[in-house]
Amino acid sequence: MLTVYSSLDEPLAKPMIAGFQTANPDVAVRYEDMLTGEIYDRIVGETDAGNKTADFAFSSAMDLQVKLANDGYAQRSDLPMSGQWPGWANWRNTAYALTFEPAVFVYHKPSFKDSSPPSTRAELVEFLQKRGDAVYGRIGTYDIERSGVGFLFMARDQEQFGDIWSVIRAMGAAGVKLYSTSQAILERVADGRFLLGYNILGSYAADWASRHPDVGIVLPKDYTVVMSRIGLVPQAAAAPDLGKRYLEFFMSKEGQTIMARELQIPAVSPEVAGNNTATTLREMLGGQLKPVPVSLGLMVYLDQVKRARLISRWNEVLRLQ
Repeated sequence: MLTVYSSLDEPLAKPMIAGFQTANPDVAVRYEDMLTGEIYDRIVGETDAGNKTADFAFSSAMDLQVKLANDGYAQRSDLPMSGQWPGWANWRNTAYALTFEPAVFVYHKPSFKDSSPPSTRAELVEFLQKRGDAVYGRIGTYDIERSGVGFLFMARDQEQFGDIWSVIRAMGAAGVKLYSTSQAILERVADGRFLLGYNILGSYAADWASRHPDVGIVLPKDYTVVMSRIGLVPQAAAAPDLGKRYLEFFMSKEGQTIMARELQIPAVSPEVAGNNTATTLREMLGGQLKPVPVSLGLMVYLDQVKRARLISRWNEVLRLQ
């Protein structure tokens, strides 16, 4: 029995599990769909109590996954693809970035039939200031206090863009609405209640756009932050060999192709070609893409003082209207 703790919704994960089981018909899979914080707490709690834990952990909380690896809660997995995996996406053959997911602007297409949507943060500020009352209360982004990925994107914005607070100020003045999930924002863009969503996870946006023709996507031209979901095999895995087998499948050409084509989540593997891959996105956009490296730098914002400081400034700037 392979036990997986994952923050990826179970319906989305089904094609990957099916592909693994086709290659490993003798292996049953127990899939536990949970929040990113729960995955971390369960692995630490079970390990510290001397119990067995999941055989594979897959989470979008890059910081918490790297902390598990750094604190000795994950084991090294030397796999056939380890040497070919991009350097930014592999921490000591222990924590691997398995997806390549840009933060995008989403917009309501019918509302922009006579003009182009903003394609940089400077254009976004100009758009919000020019349109005034017409946009008030009609833009959305993540609540960085409640959304791990929202916090990650904001932290990277601060590193990439010296003037990021002018963007937050303009959004605050435009009555930005905050949500903890992508779905809440995408729903409102799809039906026209919102004109724009800022820093939305591109994989969810692409899935919505494929089913809702009024949803448009812009990869911001000034820079596009790219986050990844990280996979690892816990140190206290009950069946570490199965965990490594699942990770190996996830990194294989077959597994990465299933992810790109069926889950609509861009693949990292250099072996996989096609639209929904890091290779193609890099060919198209080059230096515009800023992937978040799988490194100890991710743990900076787990420092509660730094985290509180960023959230406090965010709240203060949003309120300055």
